[in-house]
Amino acid sequence: MLKQINHQLKVTQALVATIIGGGRGVMGTAQPMQPAKALKLYEFEGCPFCRRVREVVTLLNLDVEIYPCPKGGQKYRQVVQNKGGKLEFPFFIDENTADQMYESQAIIDHLFKHYGRTGKTPAKFKYAGFSIASTLSTVVGGARGVWLNKQVAQRAAPEKMLQLWSFEASPYSRLVREVLSELELPYILHNVPKERWQDMGPAVMRFKPGTYIPLPNGKREKVVEIMGRDIQVPYLVDPNTGVKMFESAQIVDYLKKQYG
Repeated sequence: MLKQINHQLKVTQALVATIIGGGRGVMGTAQPMQPAKALKLYEFEGCPFCRRVREVVTLLNLDVEIYPCPKGGQKYRQVVQNKGGKLEFPFFIDENTADQMYESQAIIDHLFKHYGRTGKTPAKFKYAGFSIASTLSTVVGGARGVWLNKQVAQRAAPEKMLQLWSFEASPYSRLVREVLSELELPYILHNVPKERWQDMGPAVMRFKPGTYIPLPNGKREKVVEIMGRDIQVPYLVDPNTGVKMFESAQIVDYLKKQYG
């Protein structure tokens, strides 16, 4: 019972963090311009500047390889130091354009330039308050996802990357991403943002009642085939164990037992 209450408290904190963020990271383009080679982002969940980038990645509906670099991390922080020359986050690698870069604004401009419809960064994604809101979201979230769980400091990463279907503003997904960050588990982030108003609301009580029908030819239509049901996030697939599961509380328990 206490465990359930604690989890619900964290969900509430995550929801407040989403509201502070102005709902960014909810909506996305239905037909993303996904590049041939995987985009790679070295970051950690509680970093406000990393959150700025993840919000834009959600808006553009791109899938990205995430390499968690929590404070105290010993796996991917050294990779960033070796490749970029300094420990600064986020750090982004795009093998499609042969670019690698620091600075959230530079990464955001790159994403809009190469994977946005107009090639230009919208004004609201250059606004200074963008970073302030992201910082407040981290504070409200209790700075979870910032520090390495020291009990896993010497543990090797899984042979295969985990896969997470999520969207940035989902409070339930946020809890899972925080644990993935703290356990330093690399994963493929499959973004599944809302594509239209009919998608709004939790899966069990959408604004539009009745059978859920995704937007034809949208990304969500393909995801329904993967999940074999209505869209619900978070959804975790662990190819190392064959586990496939919904429900944030169950996913968090699984990650801590399997990799904690």
